[in-house]
Amino acid sequence: MKIKLAQVIFAVESASEAFQEYFDTQTGQSVALADPDITGERDEELADLIINFPGRFLPFPSKYEIHEYRIMADFVDELRPGAAREELAGAIRGKGAFRRFKNGIRYHRLEQQWYDYLAQAQREIAIRWCKENNLEYEEDDT
Repeated sequence: MKIKLAQVIFAVESASEAFQEYFDTQTGQSVALADPDITGERDEELADLIINFPGRFLPFPSKYEIHEYRIMADFVDELRPGAAREELAGAIRGKGAFRRFKNGIRYHRLEQQWYDYLAQAQREIAIRWCKENNLEYEEDDT
């Protein structure tokens, strides 16, 4: 079975605590199952399908499997030694790390570099997911 890499990347980009996204191998579509404790939404029909047809639905990487914090730390580690690297290394420690990191990349004018790095990391996660699930992927014709 083949899947568009963009479909997997979108699932990686949109991973959240509130939803678990799956690839439906029967239809080729992505489906999302809400966490009722967070969203208050229940989709009993989809939940039953996922439980009763275990090979049909492949879970996309969850927010916790993606580790955006690790991606931020790797980005900082790859910066050239200097003020930006030192400040960002301190910014990603402790509570509020994501907010401080975003402020820091803006201040040091590294936003585009960060978003390019993040996109490449998400692409690598998507490709790894395809390989782990024995799915061929195809690039978009853009």
